[in-house]
Amino acid sequence: MAFDLVALGEVMLRLSAPPPERLEQAVALNIQIGGSEANVAAACARLGLRTALISALPAAHPWADRAVRELGGHGVDCTGVVRPDGARMGLYFLEYASAPRPVRILYDRRDSAASRLTAGDIDWTVLQGTRLLHLSGITPALGENLRAVIRRAVQEAKRAGVPISLDVNYRSRLWAPKEARAFLVEVLPAARYVFVGADDAETVLELSGPPASVLDGLRGLAPAATIALTLGEAGCAVLDGAAVWTPRRRYTVNVVDRVGAGDAFAAGFLWAMLAGRGPQVAVDAGTALAALKCTIWGDIALVSRAELDELMASDSTEIRR
Repeated sequence: MAFDLVALGEVMLRLSAPPPERLEQAVALNIQIGGSEANVAAACARLGLRTALISALPAAHPWADRAVRELGGHGVDCTGVVRPDGARMGLYFLEYASAPRPVRILYDRRDSAASRLTAGDIDWTVLQGTRLLHLSGITPALGENLRAVIRRAVQEAKRAGVPISLDVNYRSRLWAPKEARAFLVEVLPAARYVFVGADDAETVLELSGPPASVLDGLRGLAPAATIALTLGEAGCAVLDGAAVWTPRRRYTVNVVDRVGAGDAFAAGFLWAMLAGRGPQVAVDAGTALAALKCTIWGDIALVSRAELDELMASDSTEIRR
């Protein structure tokens, strides 16, 4: 089977304290499946694309079985997920808060099955006939072996003629800005699509100023890419060739859960581009899917194609967070 999109990255258990409780107060935790790359694959599958995941999860493990079952239920092919014996599944703990207290995330992913993944564990033939490989800056932050995996993925994609999508997705708890920059500038030239938040562009890539200036700097790092610079409540600016695209619509959003909104934006954008809809529709689809994700509990944008089309056809013009 040839896929429209293959994603490579870790799948974790997400354990959330019921808002507004703190983790130290909680006597029960809400359990979800999460992971940036898997979020993109699942959202794209729900919009009608053929997607697959490359990852590693422990064998004979009920939560890993649940992850595979849930992702498969969304339409993600998980035959590329390695299942080694004697491994563990990565966790992250989430504590929501009202301002001025920030949302807190606590990772527990050391020595997880995915963190031990090597390039030799992966059947790279999954890329044959694939239309796009999606990566993020989270995976190489997990260790030198994962950086080797990403380098190999870039090589295999190039060999197979598969374009690459890269979400910078910087995680300060996993690596320092200088370390992240050194790796990202190595792989950015190979990217066809790049997603980066304005904060990450400044922290990691040392690019700041108005969006046009930041995009110009990013073009120097990823000259072959369509580059999406996300700007929080200000929306986004996308550089495609010589043109810069911004959303035509903005949405009133009563936020339930903003975790995964960036992944939803990437998924909506990539879905539209792979469907041949062009950069303006891609910007609008990414914006709409991210808005819908913020109304849904959990990491994954549980949104159908019909729901996305319905919102994009609306005339809502205000964003409220």
